[in-house]
Amino acid sequence: MKLPGHDAIARRADEHLVTHRVELPRRVVDRPVRQVVKRLCFALVVLVVTALVVYVDHDGYTDNSDGSVDLLDAFYYATVTLSTTGYGDITPVSDVARLINIFVITPLRVLFLIILVGTTLEVLTERTREEWRLNRWRSTLRDHTVVVGFGTKGRSAITTVCVSGVRREQVVVIDASAKVIEAATAEGYAGVVGDATRSDVLRRAEVHRARQIVIATQRDDTAVLVTLTARQLNRGAKIVAAVREEENAPLLKQSGADAVITSASAAGRLLGLSVLSPAAGMVMEDLIQQGSGLDLVERPVTKAEAGRTPGDIEGLVVSVLRGHRVLDYDDPAVGALQPTDRLISIVRVTATRRVAPDARPLPQD
Repeated sequence: MKLPGHDAIARRADEHLVTHRVELPRRVVDRPVRQVVKRLCFALVVLVVTALVVYVDHDGYTDNSDGSVDLLDAFYYATVTLSTTGYGDITPVSDVARLINIFVITPLRVLFLIILVGTTLEVLTERTREEWRLNRWRSTLRDHTVVVGFGTKGRSAITTVCVSGVRREQVVVIDASAKVIEAATAEGYAGVVGDATRSDVLRRAEVHRARQIVIATQRDDTAVLVTLTARQLNRGAKIVAAVREEENAPLLKQSGADAVITSASAAGRLLGLSVLSPAAGMVMEDLIQQGSGLDLVERPVTKAEAGRTPGDIEGLVVSVLRGHRVLDYDDPAVGALQPTDRLISIVRVTATRRVAPDARPLPQD
Protein backbone atom coordinates (compact mmCIF):
# COMPACT_ATOMS: atom_id res chain seq x y z
CA MET A 1 0.00 0.00 0.00
CA LYS A 2 1.55 3.29 -1.10
CA LEU A 3 0.47 5.61 1.63
CA PRO A 4 2.23 8.79 2.78
CA GLY A 5 3.87 8.89 6.21
CA HIS A 6 1.94 9.38 9.39
CA ASP A 7 3.09 13.00 9.59
CA ALA A 8 1.55 13.77 6.20
CA ILE A 9 -1.74 12.17 7.22
CA ALA A 10 -1.75 14.12 10.47
CA ARG A 11 -1.10 17.38 8.65
CA ARG A 12 -4.01 16.67 6.34
CA ALA A 13 -6.32 15.81 9.24
CA ASP A 14 -5.33 19.00 11.07
CA GLU A 15 -5.67 21.25 8.06
CA HIS A 16 -8.38 23.68 9.17
CA LEU A 17 -7.65 26.39 6.64
CA VAL A 18 -9.46 24.62 3.80
CA THR A 19 -12.54 26.56 2.78
CA HIS A 20 -15.60 24.37 2.33
CA ARG A 21 -19.05 25.43 1.30
CA VAL A 22 -22.11 24.12 -0.50
CA GLU A 23 -22.85 25.29 -4.03
CA LEU A 24 -26.32 24.67 -5.45
CA PRO A 25 -27.05 24.69 -9.19
CA ARG A 26 -27.43 28.26 -10.32
CA ARG A 27 -30.38 29.53 -12.31
CA VAL A 28 -29.69 30.88 -15.76
CA VAL A 29 -29.68 34.69 -15.51
CA ASP A 30 -28.40 37.58 -17.57
CA ARG A 31 -24.90 38.86 -17.09
CA PRO A 32 -24.57 41.61 -14.43
CA VAL A 33 -23.66 44.28 -17.01
CA ARG A 34 -26.69 43.39 -19.09
CA GLN A 35 -28.95 43.53 -16.03
CA VAL A 36 -27.64 47.00 -15.09
CA VAL A 37 -28.08 48.28 -18.66
CA LYS A 38 -31.64 46.94 -18.75
CA ARG A 39 -32.54 48.65 -15.48
CA LEU A 40 -30.98 51.93 -16.56
CA CYS A 41 -32.97 51.79 -19.79
CA PHE A 42 -36.19 51.17 -17.83
CA ALA A 43 -35.37 54.08 -15.52
CA LEU A 44 -34.71 56.34 -18.50
CA VAL A 45 -38.04 55.34 -20.06
CA VAL A 46 -39.85 56.16 -16.82
CA LEU A 47 -38.06 59.53 -16.66
CA VAL A 48 -39.01 60.42 -20.24
CA VAL A 49 -42.64 59.35 -19.75
CA THR A 50 -42.88 61.46 -16.58
CA ALA A 51 -41.38 64.50 -18.31
CA LEU A 52 -43.79 64.17 -21.25
CA VAL A 53 -46.77 63.86 -18.91
CA VAL A 54 -45.71 67.06 -17.14
CA TYR A 55 -45.04 68.90 -20.40
CA VAL A 56 -48.42 67.97 -21.87
CA ASP A 57 -50.06 69.63 -18.86
CA HIS A 58 -47.44 72.37 -18.45
CA ASP A 59 -50.17 75.00 -18.02
CA GLY A 60 -51.08 73.35 -14.71
CA TYR A 61 -47.57 73.97 -13.31
CA THR A 62 -45.80 77.13 -12.25
CA ASP A 63 -42.10 77.93 -12.11
CA ASN A 64 -40.95 80.29 -9.37
CA SER A 65 -38.31 81.76 -11.68
CA ASP A 66 -40.36 82.79 -14.75
CA GLY A 67 -43.83 81.34 -14.15
CA SER A 68 -43.88 79.11 -17.27
CA VAL A 69 -42.80 75.49 -17.70
CA ASP A 70 -41.09 74.43 -20.94
CA LEU A 71 -39.74 71.02 -22.01
CA LEU A 72 -36.45 71.50 -20.13
CA ASP A 73 -38.38 72.46 -17.01
CA ALA A 74 -40.52 69.33 -17.44
CA PHE A 75 -37.43 67.09 -17.50
CA TYR A 76 -35.99 68.96 -14.54
CA TYR A 77 -39.22 68.52 -12.58
CA ALA A 78 -39.41 64.84 -13.51
CA THR A 79 -35.81 64.29 -12.36
CA VAL A 80 -36.13 65.96 -8.96
CA THR A 81 -39.56 64.41 -8.41
CA LEU A 82 -38.63 60.82 -9.27
CA SER A 83 -35.49 61.05 -7.16
CA THR A 84 -37.66 62.36 -4.25
CA THR A 85 -35.49 65.48 -4.02
CA GLY A 86 -38.35 67.95 -4.60
CA TYR A 87 -36.88 71.46 -4.40
CA GLY A 88 -40.35 73.00 -4.73
CA ASP A 89 -39.37 75.56 -7.40
CA ILE A 90 -41.79 73.93 -9.86
CA THR A 91 -45.13 72.93 -8.38
CA PRO A 92 -48.53 71.77 -9.69
CA VAL A 93 -51.15 74.48 -9.18
CA SER A 94 -54.17 73.25 -11.13
CA ASP A 95 -56.47 70.46 -10.02
CA VAL A 96 -55.69 68.42 -13.13
CA ALA A 97 -51.94 68.67 -12.52
CA ARG A 98 -52.37 67.61 -8.92
CA LEU A 99 -54.54 64.63 -9.91
CA ILE A 100 -51.91 63.62 -12.44
CA ASN A 101 -49.28 63.82 -9.67
CA ILE A 102 -51.38 61.58 -7.46
CA PHE A 103 -52.34 58.89 -9.98
CA VAL A 104 -49.49 59.05 -12.52
CA ILE A 105 -46.38 60.77 -11.19
CA THR A 106 -46.41 59.03 -7.81
CA PRO A 107 -46.65 55.47 -9.25
CA LEU A 108 -43.92 56.38 -11.72
CA ARG A 109 -41.79 57.62 -8.83
CA VAL A 110 -42.26 54.33 -7.01
CA LEU A 111 -41.41 52.39 -10.19
CA PHE A 112 -38.33 54.54 -10.72
CA LEU A 113 -37.09 53.85 -7.20
CA ILE A 114 -37.77 50.14 -7.51
CA ILE A 115 -35.71 49.97 -10.71
CA LEU A 116 -32.74 51.87 -9.32
CA VAL A 117 -32.76 50.39 -5.84
CA GLY A 118 -33.59 46.90 -7.10
CA THR A 119 -29.96 46.00 -7.68
CA THR A 120 -29.00 46.99 -4.14
CA LEU A 121 -31.94 45.11 -2.66
CA GLU A 122 -31.07 42.05 -4.72
CA VAL A 123 -27.53 42.06 -3.39
CA LEU A 124 -28.76 42.46 0.19
CA THR A 125 -31.30 39.65 -0.12
CA GLU A 126 -29.09 37.26 -2.12
CA ARG A 127 -27.48 35.83 1.01
CA THR A 128 -30.84 35.27 2.68
CA ARG A 129 -32.26 33.67 -0.43
CA GLU A 130 -29.26 31.35 -0.78
CA GLU A 131 -29.53 30.37 2.88
CA TRP A 132 -33.21 29.58 2.39
CA ARG A 133 -32.44 27.48 -0.70
CA LEU A 134 -29.66 25.68 1.15
CA ASN A 135 -31.85 24.89 4.16
CA ARG A 136 -34.66 23.69 1.93
CA TRP A 137 -32.22 21.56 -0.07
CA ARG A 138 -30.88 19.94 3.07
CA SER A 139 -34.33 19.25 4.48
CA THR A 140 -35.52 17.51 1.30
CA LEU A 141 -32.33 15.64 0.37
CA ARG A 142 -32.76 11.91 1.00
CA ASP A 143 -31.37 8.73 -0.57
CA HIS A 144 -29.13 10.73 -2.89
CA THR A 145 -25.82 9.94 -4.58
CA VAL A 146 -22.57 11.51 -3.38
CA VAL A 147 -19.65 11.58 -5.81
CA VAL A 148 -16.22 12.45 -4.43
CA GLY A 149 -14.10 13.78 -7.27
CA PHE A 150 -15.36 15.32 -10.51
CA GLY A 151 -12.60 14.18 -12.83
CA THR A 152 -12.95 11.77 -15.72
CA LYS A 153 -13.95 8.87 -13.46
CA GLY A 154 -16.39 10.93 -11.42
CA ARG A 155 -18.06 12.44 -14.49
CA SER A 156 -18.46 9.04 -16.12
CA ALA A 157 -19.92 7.58 -12.93
CA ILE A 158 -22.45 10.41 -12.68
CA THR A 159 -23.43 10.03 -16.33
CA THR A 160 -24.05 6.32 -15.85
CA VAL A 161 -26.05 6.86 -12.66
CA CYS A 162 -28.20 9.58 -14.24
CA VAL A 163 -28.87 7.47 -17.34
CA SER A 164 -30.21 4.71 -15.10
CA GLY A 165 -32.85 7.06 -13.69
CA VAL A 166 -31.28 9.18 -10.93
CA ARG A 167 -32.21 12.87 -11.23
CA ARG A 168 -29.51 15.52 -11.32
CA GLU A 169 -31.00 17.08 -8.20
CA GLN A 170 -30.17 13.85 -6.36
CA VAL A 171 -26.43 14.05 -7.08
CA VAL A 172 -23.97 15.91 -4.84
CA VAL A 173 -20.36 16.40 -5.95
CA ILE A 174 -17.48 16.94 -3.51
CA ASP A 175 -14.17 18.34 -4.71
CA ALA A 176 -11.41 20.48 -3.24
CA SER A 177 -11.29 22.74 -6.30
CA ALA A 178 -13.77 25.63 -6.48
CA LYS A 179 -13.48 25.70 -10.28
CA VAL A 180 -14.38 22.02 -10.50
CA ILE A 181 -17.44 22.54 -8.30
CA GLU A 182 -18.41 25.53 -10.43
CA ALA A 183 -18.34 23.25 -13.48
CA ALA A 184 -20.45 20.68 -11.63
CA THR A 185 -23.10 23.21 -10.60
CA ALA A 186 -23.19 24.51 -14.17
CA GLU A 187 -24.27 21.01 -15.23
CA GLY A 188 -27.07 20.97 -12.66
CA TYR A 189 -25.45 19.14 -9.74
CA ALA A 190 -25.11 20.40 -6.19
CA GLY A 191 -21.51 20.76 -5.08
CA VAL A 192 -19.48 20.99 -1.90
CA VAL A 193 -16.05 22.62 -1.96
CA GLY A 194 -13.69 21.02 0.51
CA ASP A 195 -11.50 18.09 1.53
CA ALA A 196 -13.64 14.95 1.49
CA THR A 197 -11.40 13.26 4.07
CA ARG A 198 -12.90 15.57 6.70
CA SER A 199 -16.17 14.54 8.29
CA ASP A 200 -17.58 18.07 8.41
CA VAL A 201 -17.26 18.35 4.62
CA LEU A 202 -19.04 15.02 4.14
CA ARG A 203 -21.79 16.13 6.50
CA ARG A 204 -22.35 19.22 4.36
CA ALA A 205 -23.07 16.83 1.49
CA GLU A 206 -25.53 14.97 3.76
CA VAL A 207 -23.50 11.77 3.42
CA HIS A 208 -25.19 10.32 6.49
CA ARG A 209 -28.48 10.25 4.52
CA ALA A 210 -27.06 9.17 1.15
CA ARG A 211 -28.02 5.92 -0.54
CA GLN A 212 -24.82 5.46 -2.52
CA ILE A 213 -21.36 7.01 -2.46
CA VAL A 214 -18.92 7.00 -5.36
CA ILE A 215 -15.29 7.71 -4.50
CA ALA A 216 -13.28 8.71 -7.56
CA THR A 217 -10.29 10.54 -6.13
CA GLN A 218 -6.92 10.97 -7.84
CA ARG A 219 -4.91 9.28 -5.05
CA ASP A 220 -5.38 5.88 -3.46
CA ASP A 221 -4.49 7.08 0.04
CA THR A 222 -7.17 9.78 -0.25
CA ALA A 223 -9.69 7.17 -1.34
CA VAL A 224 -8.90 5.11 1.77
CA LEU A 225 -9.39 8.05 4.13
CA VAL A 226 -12.62 9.13 2.41
CA THR A 227 -13.98 5.57 2.55
CA LEU A 228 -13.20 5.25 6.26
CA THR A 229 -14.84 8.57 7.07
CA ALA A 230 -17.89 7.95 4.87
CA ARG A 231 -18.48 4.48 6.29
CA GLN A 232 -18.27 5.88 9.80
CA LEU A 233 -20.96 8.44 8.99
CA ASN A 234 -23.22 6.08 7.04
CA ARG A 235 -23.27 2.37 7.83
CA GLY A 236 -25.91 1.44 5.30
CA ALA A 237 -24.86 3.31 2.15
CA LYS A 238 -23.47 1.51 -0.87
CA ILE A 239 -19.87 2.69 -1.28
CA VAL A 240 -18.03 2.12 -4.53
CA ALA A 241 -14.43 3.30 -4.81
CA ALA A 242 -11.84 3.48 -7.57
CA VAL A 243 -8.13 2.88 -7.04
CA ARG A 244 -5.15 3.12 -9.35
CA GLU A 245 -3.07 0.26 -7.93
CA GLU A 246 -4.62 -3.19 -7.65
CA GLU A 247 -2.64 -3.92 -4.48
CA ASN A 248 -4.64 -1.22 -2.70
CA ALA A 249 -8.03 -2.76 -3.46
CA PRO A 250 -8.12 -5.06 -0.37
CA LEU A 251 -7.40 -2.10 1.89
CA LEU A 252 -10.34 -0.19 0.36
CA LYS A 253 -12.64 -3.13 1.11
CA GLN A 254 -11.34 -3.33 4.67
CA SER A 255 -12.05 0.39 4.98
CA GLY A 256 -15.72 -0.19 4.20
CA ALA A 257 -16.10 -0.10 0.42
CA ASP A 258 -18.70 -2.50 -1.00
CA ALA A 259 -16.98 -2.64 -4.37
CA VAL A 260 -13.57 -1.51 -5.57
CA ILE A 261 -12.72 -0.82 -9.18
CA THR A 262 -9.08 -0.82 -10.22
CA SER A 263 -9.06 1.78 -12.96
CA ALA A 264 -5.63 1.01 -14.36
CA SER A 265 -6.17 -2.76 -14.42
CA ALA A 266 -9.67 -2.44 -15.87
CA ALA A 267 -8.41 -0.21 -18.67
CA GLY A 268 -5.51 -2.60 -19.29
CA ARG A 269 -7.81 -5.62 -19.51
CA LEU A 270 -10.06 -3.82 -21.96
CA LEU A 271 -7.03 -2.89 -24.05
CA GLY A 272 -5.81 -6.47 -24.03
CA LEU A 273 -9.24 -7.79 -24.98
CA SER A 274 -9.45 -5.29 -27.82
CA VAL A 275 -6.08 -6.46 -29.11
CA LEU A 276 -7.17 -10.09 -29.10
CA SER A 277 -10.64 -9.32 -30.47
CA PRO A 278 -11.63 -5.76 -31.40
CA ALA A 279 -15.27 -6.86 -31.70
CA ALA A 280 -15.25 -8.28 -28.18
CA GLY A 281 -13.74 -5.04 -26.93
CA MET A 282 -16.54 -3.09 -28.59
CA VAL A 283 -19.14 -5.33 -26.94
CA MET A 284 -17.57 -4.85 -23.51
CA GLU A 285 -17.46 -1.10 -24.00
CA ASP A 286 -21.13 -1.16 -24.97
CA LEU A 287 -21.97 -3.16 -21.84
CA ILE A 288 -20.34 -0.63 -19.50
CA GLN A 289 -22.02 2.33 -21.20
CA GLN A 290 -25.47 2.47 -19.64
CA GLY A 291 -28.50 3.79 -21.47
CA SER A 292 -27.89 2.52 -25.00
CA GLY A 293 -27.31 -0.77 -26.78
CA LEU A 294 -26.65 -3.66 -24.42
CA ASP A 295 -26.68 -3.09 -20.66
CA LEU A 296 -25.81 -5.23 -17.66
CA VAL A 297 -28.65 -4.95 -15.15
CA GLU A 298 -29.57 -6.44 -11.80
CA ARG A 299 -33.20 -7.32 -11.19
CA PRO A 300 -35.28 -9.53 -8.88
CA VAL A 301 -36.70 -12.87 -9.92
CA THR A 302 -40.37 -12.60 -10.87
CA LYS A 303 -43.05 -14.98 -9.63
CA ALA A 304 -43.30 -16.57 -13.06
CA GLU A 305 -39.56 -17.23 -13.13
CA ALA A 306 -39.32 -18.83 -9.66
CA GLY A 307 -38.67 -22.56 -9.90
CA ARG A 308 -37.15 -22.34 -13.38
CA THR A 309 -33.48 -22.53 -14.35
CA PRO A 310 -31.46 -19.56 -15.66
CA GLY A 311 -31.43 -21.11 -19.11
CA ASP A 312 -35.23 -21.06 -19.23
CA ILE A 313 -35.41 -17.34 -18.51
CA GLU A 314 -36.04 -14.92 -21.34
CA GLY A 315 -32.92 -12.89 -21.94
CA LEU A 316 -29.29 -13.67 -21.24
CA VAL A 317 -28.71 -14.40 -17.54
CA VAL A 318 -25.05 -14.01 -16.57
CA SER A 319 -25.10 -14.60 -12.80
CA VAL A 320 -27.45 -15.32 -9.94
CA LEU A 321 -27.25 -13.45 -6.61
CA ARG A 322 -28.32 -15.73 -3.78
CA GLY A 323 -27.86 -14.24 -0.35
CA HIS A 324 -24.28 -12.99 -0.22
CA ARG A 325 -23.07 -15.28 -3.01
CA VAL A 326 -22.68 -14.55 -6.71
CA LEU A 327 -23.18 -17.77 -8.70
CA ASP A 328 -22.48 -18.26 -12.38
CA TYR A 329 -25.48 -19.07 -14.53
CA ASP A 330 -24.20 -22.62 -15.16
CA ASP A 331 -23.16 -23.32 -11.57
CA PRO A 332 -24.82 -26.58 -10.41
CA ALA A 333 -25.48 -24.91 -7.05
CA VAL A 334 -27.98 -22.60 -8.72
CA GLY A 335 -30.53 -25.29 -9.51
CA ALA A 336 -34.02 -23.80 -9.61
CA LEU A 337 -34.39 -20.06 -9.14
CA GLN A 338 -35.75 -18.95 -5.78
CA PRO A 339 -38.10 -15.99 -5.22
CA THR A 340 -35.42 -14.21 -3.17
CA ASP A 341 -32.77 -14.53 -5.90
CA ARG A 342 -31.65 -11.65 -8.06
CA LEU A 343 -30.45 -11.94 -11.63
CA ILE A 344 -27.65 -10.16 -13.43
CA SER A 345 -28.55 -10.26 -17.09
CA ILE A 346 -27.83 -8.57 -20.38
CA VAL A 347 -30.71 -6.61 -21.87
CA ARG A 348 -31.09 -4.32 -24.83
CA VAL A 349 -32.13 -0.79 -23.88
CA THR A 350 -34.50 1.00 -26.24
CA ALA A 351 -36.21 4.37 -26.22
CA THR A 352 -39.21 2.87 -24.42
CA ARG A 353 -37.24 0.71 -22.00
CA ARG A 354 -35.22 2.22 -19.21
CA VAL A 355 -33.54 0.43 -16.35
CA ALA A 356 -34.28 1.83 -12.90
CA PRO A 357 -31.38 2.13 -10.45
CA ASP A 358 -31.03 -0.72 -8.00
CA ALA A 359 -31.22 0.29 -4.35
CA ARG A 360 -30.05 -3.07 -2.99
CA PRO A 361 -26.51 -3.07 -1.50
CA LEU A 362 -23.86 -5.06 -3.30
CA PRO A 363 -23.24 -8.55 -1.89
CA GLN A 364 -20.33 -8.89 0.50
CA ASP A 365 -17.60 -11.46 0.07
